[in-house]
Amino acid sequence: MKSPFLYKSKQTLVMLAATAVSVTSFFISTKSIASTPPSQLKTQAPGYFRMPLGDFEITALYDGYIKLDHNQLLKNVTAPNLKKLLGKMFISNPDVQTSISAYLVNTGSNLILVDAGTSKCFGPTAGTLLESLKASGYEPSQIDTIYITHLHGDHICGATSTEGKINFPNAILRMSQAEADFWLSSKNSEAAPEEFKKYFKMAQDSVKPYQAADKLKPFAAAETLSPGLKAIPTPGHTPGHTSYQFSSKGETILILGDVIHSYATQFPDPKIGVQFDADSKKAIAMRASLFSNAAKNKIWLAGEHLPFPGIGHIRLEGKGYVWVPVEYAPYGTQTTK
Repeated sequence: MKSPFLYKSKQTLVMLAATAVSVTSFFISTKSIASTPPSQLKTQAPGYFRMPLGDFEITALYDGYIKLDHNQLLKNVTAPNLKKLLGKMFISNPDVQTSISAYLVNTGSNLILVDAGTSKCFGPTAGTLLESLKASGYEPSQIDTIYITHLHGDHICGATSTEGKINFPNAILRMSQAEADFWLSSKNSEAAPEEFKKYFKMAQDSVKPYQAADKLKPFAAAETLSPGLKAIPTPGHTPGHTSYQFSSKGETILILGDVIHSYATQFPDPKIGVQFDADSKKAIAMRASLFSNAAKNKIWLAGEHLPFPGIGHIRLEGKGYVWVPVEYAPYGTQTTK
């Protein structure tokens, strides 16, 4: 007769062996999983940045980028000096990736968009403004006013969909009367060199739906547009180019538009111009005046083509300026002065 203890011992051994196999398999499987690295996500954070300005809320919105060959873009700079200036900013290729941004200002009474991005006017690397806007927590229908710095396609095309419909159904579209008169003129469009006709078409096609809906409301050159908002005439890049100054509780931000294109060269040397400025001398003089005032009074600057979010201060250094970008920080903790 076999001992029951012997039977139980064999049964226990079998169970222990099975358990050992199971545990070993688990560790082998776990090790296999652990040794497989996760896939790279290759995505970026949503394209918005937010900061307060007194009682106002400023949100920078990323629309994408375009490449600007600085050898062809800039004037009044020698090739060696251009290479030196770009090199100081670790830019080795003169075909510089250049941001396109717009700015949303919530005053507590109005939700204002300054510039509207590119839509599809400048290819697949730009045109994400609506996605950035929604990621920031706002909807296009909440915007009541769009102020345009100038009517180049990378600032106006995004106001309208590729189907020719209004992207911001409750917004009034505004720019200086001089800018509207120049770009919306069929006479000017017809007289323009062939290579520039497409830019008139971009402007006219983007504005047309707002005209049809009686939502186009140009303003006089220098005007207080609403409490805390002034239109600052900055002609030069285009005939009616306008910058927008927002002020609240002693704090000020000036949204430049295309007063500057190249942070690496035009801050250290504001006399460097852009080939497609309508009036280069006027644009250079305007840039010098604005930069001097901003550095002296320590006001915020925002530039649609500065590295995103394109907000910061400048300080005087030698005959030029140094760009001091805003710090990414919890809302309300950014240093103002």
